Amino acid sequence: MNQIIIQLGSIVISLINIYMWVIIVAALLTWVNPDPRNKIVQILYRLTEPAYTFVRRFVPTIFNGIDLAPLIIIVVLQIVTILLSSALNSLIV
Repeated sequence: MNQIIIQLGSIVISLINIYMWVIIVAALLTWVNPDPRNKIVQILYRLTEPAYTFVRRFVPTIFNGIDLAPLIIIVVLQIVTILLSSALNSLIV
């Protein structure tokens, strides 16, 4: 049973890491003003905007014209990854 939980946890950690890279790419794309009709840009927008909206609801994220929502989300996801990894490591022992 522990092996199944560890494998599921590893999949969740991998998905979190992929989502962090999606956020990084989307944040970098905002610096170059991409074409909003581009399919990749639309997919990145659809994947990241709900998380940005959720964070913006609770925390003012725009300081001097810079949106800090991606940074806040990445920090929270890193904390979740660390906590989940430590919980999975405790199951191994």
